Amino acid sequence: MIPSLRFATMAVVLATTPAAAETLVSPGVLVVDPGQASQQREAVVLAARRYATFWNTGDPAYARAALSEDFVDETPPPARVQGPTGPLLASEGFRKAVPDLTCEVEQMIVAGDRAVLHLRLRGHFTGTFEGRQGRGEPVAFIATDIYRVVDGRIAANWHIEDNLTLLRQLGTVPSP
Repeated sequence: MIPSLRFATMAVVLATTPAAAETLVSPGVLVVDPGQASQQREAVVLAARRYATFWNTGDPAYARAALSEDFVDETPPPARVQGPTGPLLASEGFRKAVPDLTCEVEQMIVAGDRAVLHLRLRGHFTGTFEGRQGRGEPVAFIATDIYRVVDGRIAANWHIEDNLTLLRQLGTVPSP
């Protein structure tokens, strides 16, 4: 373990708007830099939880609350639109294949202006993907995201998904 980090769990609802407290996805494990100012830590955690909640629910309001207007996807798939529109379109398209998609944050590490998340996504392929109609096949894959948060919003994201597992489950790549 890195000496400047400690393990903690977080079960609080963080709200920075006058609206009612949000119900956000909570990480199973939260690792934070103990020397980090609490205001910065809370801003990074809140942005990351809002974005994870967007992937968990598909509700674009969470993405709009989490992402900077100048958001940059540093590892975009081919043809991904930059800015907040890219993730919104990606979620909408993916939910056409897996309408019951959920996103669990197994771990979140926060240091400085960064959050690293280990995500587990699950659902059932009941929609369509690349012309193929799902028949309820289970879908389960992992992803890792790194967010850079500026002024309480995610300004940049680096991500990697287990796309091979996903495409096998969707039947577009043969299983071994």
